[in-house]
Amino acid sequence: MRIFVTGASGWIGSAVVPELLGAGHEVVGLARSEASAKALEAAGALVLRGDIDDPDGLGKAAADSDGVIHLAFQHEVAFGGNFAAAAAADRRAVEAMGAALADSDRPFVLASGLLGLAAGRVATEDDGLVATAAVRANPAGRRAATALLTLSLRGIGVRSSVLRFPPTVHGDGDNGFMATLVGIARQRGVAGYVGDGTNRWPAVHRSDAARLARLAVEAAPAGSVLHAVGDEGVPFRQIAEAMSRHLGIPTASVAPADAGEQFGFLGHFVALDSPASAAMTRELLGWEPTGPSLLDDLGQDHYYRQA
Repeated sequence: MRIFVTGASGWIGSAVVPELLGAGHEVVGLARSEASAKALEAAGALVLRGDIDDPDGLGKAAADSDGVIHLAFQHEVAFGGNFAAAAAADRRAVEAMGAALADSDRPFVLASGLLGLAAGRVATEDDGLVATAAVRANPAGRRAATALLTLSLRGIGVRSSVLRFPPTVHGDGDNGFMATLVGIARQRGVAGYVGDGTNRWPAVHRSDAARLARLAVEAAPAGSVLHAVGDEGVPFRQIAEAMSRHLGIPTASVAPADAGEQFGFLGHFVALDSPASAAMTRELLGWEPTGPSLLDDLGQDHYYRQA
């Protein structure tokens, strides 16, 4: 298959590309910069220069492919305070690529998120399929609406699926939430958690996430929701304790009201209790995570190297 991948040079995408190539697929990766283009070429992929603000270009690339994995999202815009703008750009991109794939039965895989999907209980692939009032009122809910749009593409002859990722896709080279939390703990001299720290985060190793993305584009039935979950729910206090042991600093409980001061922009997220299951995904595609758990990974040196 000739697979078009957006976000191909990102943290997850740079693992998905070799996974696809290793399975015999041809990959066309979207690259915004010269550095990204060179990295993709070095990996063995073809390169399309552009970005997700070009719906016409994305539509043409999708039409010229045998399938699409859409990993790109304007995270810098979203976390810079304008989630609505980032979500709007994402929706336009999905609309363009979905229209290009109509009536072809070709696959379209959309990356989405798990955090906050079913607060306080284990979320399953059946959750989040109806836009609640709370979701509609939240700018982040616009991304959830785009996931529902993606699932609806099966009605126009697209083998669409939504691949939900946990808040941490971990591994050597991670510069996301876990690496940020390690940096905060080092700077503050304490590894914090909110309240009693029993709130749980799901997690997956990067290699397992990449393999599931490949399986999704190869075989996920139209309208599938997939969960890339290796660890169903790691208590946040255990995350803090793992950092504490490696950094040689104490752990400490942080009051919910002080979470923003302690964790910065992550203050809202670190208190969420958001475990998730991948049981349906495993049964549907025969996917079994084999990479290290989050706590095992946090015991390795690579999270504590300083630039």
